[in-house]
Amino acid sequence: MRTAAWLILLAYVLCGCAINPFRTHPEAAAAEAAAPERLYLYKTVNGRKLYIHMDYPPDWRPSDRRRLIVFFFGGGWSVGTVRHFEKQAHYFAGRGLVAARADYRVRTRDGVTPDKCVEDARSAVRWLRKNADRLGIDPQQLIAAGGSAGGHLAACTAIPDSVDAETDDLTISTVPQAMVLFNPVLDFFHEQLISRIDGNRELARKISPTLHLQRGSPPALLLFGTADPLKGQGDEYRKKAAALGVRVDEYAQENLGHAFFNNSPWLEHTLVAADRFLASLGFLEGEPTVREPSPEELERARERDRVRD
Repeated sequence: MRTAAWLILLAYVLCGCAINPFRTHPEAAAAEAAAPERLYLYKTVNGRKLYIHMDYPPDWRPSDRRRLIVFFFGGGWSVGTVRHFEKQAHYFAGRGLVAARADYRVRTRDGVTPDKCVEDARSAVRWLRKNADRLGIDPQQLIAAGGSAGGHLAACTAIPDSVDAETDDLTISTVPQAMVLFNPVLDFFHEQLISRIDGNRELARKISPTLHLQRGSPPALLLFGTADPLKGQGDEYRKKAAALGVRVDEYAQENLGHAFFNNSPWLEHTLVAADRFLASLGFLEGEPTVREPSPEELERARERDRVRD
């Protein structure tokens, strides 16, 4: 992969383009009748309080044991907020899942490196499972999701032995039952990535999901634009998964770049793809409740959003 392409991608992510607010689109709000958001403190580290934002289905009750999807925002491990996946969380809450969005430390606010972001994501999953009874969720029906750096964090929850906070209860597994990963980083052994952790190869290994794929790893959906420099990492992940008999589905859109899914109609189209993937695994029932964009709408959007040579 060319260094120039990586530099463009990293600049794109770090400037915040990966977390732009979604454009207003009436079809994207198909399930925003979810119950009011609830806020839970899951971790305090060096005085920093980290919260999980929970969106519940309208008919949820505390005695329920609902399936759960937890989202991690993008932003190059440097910026970002839990609002990044707000639309998706509302949608899946409307489809009957409990939807969580976990905050975590980032470089610009907390001076941390990506491994600390991974620590927080793994802490969040453990906290959710530990508190399953009070949250009305099934701790063994958990989906990890995220985009870009957040997709990396979600994928790192599937690593049995990675970087963990000293305060974590290591008897609680972080491994999810499924993953929905939007243009994720999956291998830290690239010069533009490993430099973020001072060239520490052992640490890079611990936070490179592709290196930890094994039989029994959770099924995943990878969503990429083919012009995204990270797409090659997704291809390697799928190839290794196939050799191990692990299900990894791909959603790919020609000539689109990093974070294309943030805007309509790709927002809706990727929601439909994620919905159908989760339904195929038994996490959802029935058809998607967001309108799928027409081929004509997608073609117009592709011309608008395509990466030019």
